[in-house]
Amino acid sequence: MMEIQNHESRRLLDAEYGEEETGVRSEQDEYLDKVKNGKLYLATFAAVLGPLSFGFVLGYSSPAIPELSTITDPRLQLDKEEASWFGSIVTIGAAIGGLLGGWMVDKIGRKLSLMLCSIPYIFGFTIIIAAQNIWMLYLGRVLTGLASGVTSLVVPLYISEMAHERVRGAMGSCVQLMVVTGIMGVYIAGMSLDWRWLAICCSIPPTLMMVFMCFMPETPRFLLSQGKQREAEEALRFLRGPDAPAEWECARIEDASDDQGGRFGMADLKDPGVYKPLGVGIMLMLFQQLTGINAIMFYAETIFEKAHFKNSDVATVVVAATQVVFTAVAALVMDRAGRKLLLIVSGVFMCLSTAAFGVYFKLSSETHGNSSGLCLVESPLAQNPAADLSWLALSSMGFFITGFSLGWGPIPWLVMSEIFPTRVKGFASSVCVLTNWGSAFIITKTFQNLMDLLTSAGTFWLFSGCCALNIVFTIIFVPETKGKTLEQIQARFKGTPEQLSYNRQT
Repeated sequence: MMEIQNHESRRLLDAEYGEEETGVRSEQDEYLDKVKNGKLYLATFAAVLGPLSFGFVLGYSSPAIPELSTITDPRLQLDKEEASWFGSIVTIGAAIGGLLGGWMVDKIGRKLSLMLCSIPYIFGFTIIIAAQNIWMLYLGRVLTGLASGVTSLVVPLYISEMAHERVRGAMGSCVQLMVVTGIMGVYIAGMSLDWRWLAICCSIPPTLMMVFMCFMPETPRFLLSQGKQREAEEALRFLRGPDAPAEWECARIEDASDDQGGRFGMADLKDPGVYKPLGVGIMLMLFQQLTGINAIMFYAETIFEKAHFKNSDVATVVVAATQVVFTAVAALVMDRAGRKLLLIVSGVFMCLSTAAFGVYFKLSSETHGNSSGLCLVESPLAQNPAADLSWLALSSMGFFITGFSLGWGPIPWLVMSEIFPTRVKGFASSVCVLTNWGSAFIITKTFQNLMDLLTSAGTFWLFSGCCALNIVFTIIFVPETKGKTLEQIQARFKGTPEQLSYNRQT
């Protein structure tokens, strides 16, 4: 029986001849027409409670720092330097979490990794709630950062390995959507709750995730990589519904897994099916941080003040809401427009808007006879321009956030989860996550030095140049993964016969 299944799956996946390729597509479409997505959506919801928690962690420092800076208890009061570390120490924990997550997903699986990462979330916020000194606050932030790093790696993998090609883009985009929803949620909650009650609220999503994930399956691809065919078929029946023949998809995945080989070894780095997608993944993560997103968010409050938004809390909620709306738009169109087109459109938006930011800084500084702009404190935004140019800064920020949310926000994480063979996903994804968090930390910490060296205008023109480069990189190197199975995507890098089918469908 197994030989018959393997023979059938090989026939379906063989794209050497156009006639058989048509057979592949029609039979695959017939299979997908029988799929019911209800339980897939449920499993995705359970998983994205992790990114929601991640968003709460990222946004928590914004409402908490002003309170902790003025608190009457001297043991908890943060000075300027301590407040900076309270905000940024999360990235250190997240970088460690990315490495830990890469090991966990290969050793204990995607589901159990997700359940276990709830623990440092809950413990971290519990320590913050019970904090008696600054070091307890730091420890809580490191633990929640550690959980965030694991989450940012595991959840995209879990969703991409569960979802079929018709909805994988939308489901994968929900990761970034829930991150920005969490940030907006904590901003709104922070307007009425103090920092301890806010931490209590932030501990609710990871608790729910741990409970809900108990009832969700492990991914079929991981189960097959462990030789658990029966469990993989049961997982597929849960995810695809009773009408879809799970054995067909299971045989297809297993056949591709046999072609990919066994466990990862360093010699695999010579395989084009490994080093090519690894290079794409690393560069996507690096370019995401080189867009200037952290610089834009750094200036957001001041920009709104110049546009006469006196309430900075409302301003931050407006920025977060904009991210939520356009990330949701990206999720809705992801499987129609495709990843590559959205990345290019997003890059154009950001390239033009950061260039306009540079023009704003240049004109504002010249208005005051200060073209150097060497000190951030004395930058044009801190002054009161004779000519009101705040409209330029405000519109530039709006276009930038729109562009980032449509493409370079969600898509690098989505593509990372799609392009790696199962045997290297843990290692390759951890390298990508480490690149993202490491470059975020470096860019944030060196931003002031860039401002001193290049001036405000020069810094944003540098970001504009990086956005132009990411457009070129996308056009040349990033494959379109819309509507492709994970096996077809990986075959494209490896250059196997299935690549013909991939190229004809692209």
